[in-house]
Amino acid sequence: MIDPRELVSVIGVRFRPGCAFPFLGTAASELADAHVDLEALWGTSAIELRERLCTAKAPGERFNLLEKALVAHLFRPLERHYAVRFALDTFGRANSGLAIRDVARDAGLSQRRFIQLFAREVGMSPKLFCRVRRFRQALETMRRTAVPNWGRVAVDCGYYDQSHLIHDFRFFSNLSPTEFVRQRSDCVMQNHATLVG
Repeated sequence: MIDPRELVSVIGVRFRPGCAFPFLGTAASELADAHVDLEALWGTSAIELRERLCTAKAPGERFNLLEKALVAHLFRPLERHYAVRFALDTFGRANSGLAIRDVARDAGLSQRRFIQLFAREVGMSPKLFCRVRRFRQALETMRRTAVPNWGRVAVDCGYYDQSHLIHDFRFFSNLSPTEFVRQRSDCVMQNHATLVG
């Protein structure tokens, strides 16, 4: 948590799915569901990078330092495996209903090999990736309306029905969709009160 009343400078890198893999030095699946210090991946050069970033005066200088550090820590080529690239493109275009075995077949791999490659580069199985993608789509849909129509959200985001949507909400957030919206509204009101007060 960052206190908004403090003057803080933050810099980071947000990778698209599968794009962090060349910089990790290990399979992305080995880091799934874990908080790993950069030092564990890059050693003492991560500490040196942090120190340089903290002493840098301007944002442009920080970006240059970060870019150079990333280039220096390329453990493998930037190019993703063709099957992973194909799958991510396919998943990005599809609304729902994709069978993983069909995507694997279309990529020219066995289902087992495809799942191994995908998890190695993306950090999760293709099935879980599609579930996360669908859940994020539901979150975006909810943000656009004050009172979501849950049946409509479920259909628009590719869920079989409303109970399927509720199941994923409980899985990813430990809340029902209604509880999630209520909690989000409470947080917004508290933040507003803190900023105004």
